[in-house]
Amino acid sequence: MKPLHQIIKKPLITEKTSLQKEAAQVVAFEVARDANKIEIKRAVESAFDVKVKNVNTVLVAGKVKRVGRQFGKRSNWKKAYVTLAEGSNIDFFGV
Repeated sequence: MKPLHQIIKKPLITEKTSLQKEAAQVVAFEVARDANKIEIKRAVESAFDVKVKNVNTVLVAGKVKRVGRQFGKRSNWKKAYVTLAEGSNIDFFGV
């Protein structure tokens, strides 16, 4: 199994994910593209000491961007929506 920091790259903290966290106990992470749902579940449970109920993954296509006359493409990446069990909570800011 890969180390935790190679599976979970960073949490995604946006307006949409904040509303999902409050309403349905769903937290979003950017994860490695080759990580599967079982690895993501184990990594989140061990890193944040919570109980995970469900994991959904999405492959996000990179956008085509332009700099002057040149076109480039951002890399594709993987997003994981992790549903936490009742009573579990992840607080990223410690407030």
